[in-house]
Amino acid sequence: MLRVEQALYAAAYAAAPLDENLLAEFHRLIYHDLVPAWAGRWRTIEVSVGRLTPPAPHLLALEMRHYGADLQARWPAAADTPGDLTLEFLAFAEGRFLSIHPFQDFNGHTIRLFLLELLRRLDLPRVVLAPESEPERQTYFTALEAADRAAWQPLM
Repeated sequence: MLRVEQALYAAAYAAAPLDENLLAEFHRLIYHDLVPAWAGRWRTIEVSVGRLTPPAPHLLALEMRHYGADLQARWPAAADTPGDLTLEFLAFAEGRFLSIHPFQDFNGHTIRLFLLELLRRLDLPRVVLAPESEPERQTYFTALEAADRAAWQPLM
């Protein structure tokens, strides 16, 4: 993951569209050595994440295509002037991705790397993206449950 993060901050992905293909590429680059059979590929199994049942595997290509189109449609307003739309964009990027849960595993690592790319493109500072304490984790999981219902405010 560090290798990909270093490339990210060297602007190696600056020309790549913000879409589902970039996320799949990040996942593939990070996990190919660990799980070559499915790194960078949409999951082919049913999963549940807490109380969430993500879309069935046969729907993932379409869900991720829509997700990528939504990211690209939201980007101009988010990138224009940092503010509430920027925060909403980042919350949408994370929350919607995790509600789709496109990969068999390592979705959290993948979205955090993607968020670092978004922060870099927005010329915003790096921030800690994973909760560090148990109370922070509980607040974060509650915000993710709200995002599963397309309520981005708690994640913002």
